[in-house]
Amino acid sequence: MKIAVALALIVAVGGCAKSSQEAAATASAAAANNPASASDGGAIYLANCSSCHQSDGEGIPGAFPPLARNPAVTGNPVAVIAIVKNGLEGRLVVNGQAYSGIMPAWKNLLTDEQIADVISYIRTSWKNAAAPVSISDVSSLK
Repeated sequence: MKIAVALALIVAVGGCAKSSQEAAATASAAAANNPASASDGGAIYLANCSSCHQSDGEGIPGAFPPLARNPAVTGNPVAVIAIVKNGLEGRLVVNGQAYSGIMPAWKNLLTDEQIADVISYIRTSWKNAAAPVSISDVSSLK
């Protein structure tokens, strides 16, 4: 009897594993064809960006520029992709406030998919209303 129960559990777990693998493969295929996920970008943002730009995207006046209502974030996506991938150094004016600092390059620390996710997140958060970016948008910029 114990052997029969153990075998039944092994078969059931094996079936679940196969279903999970199929679901994961389907999700991966769908993600490859769609723009980046802003929800994934939120986690990436909190882990990598919020210490400077703050969790609300407001930045720190005089030190780190806001991403909320920032024309560089919501404007041409090529510009914001270049900033995130390659970094930025020097004087910058955002909404009338001057900033002088260094934005690190993330291209060697995050994948193009993660960069697309985080940019999509910042372009659609905090009342920003710009279109998300795709992985191919990020990959095409060196």
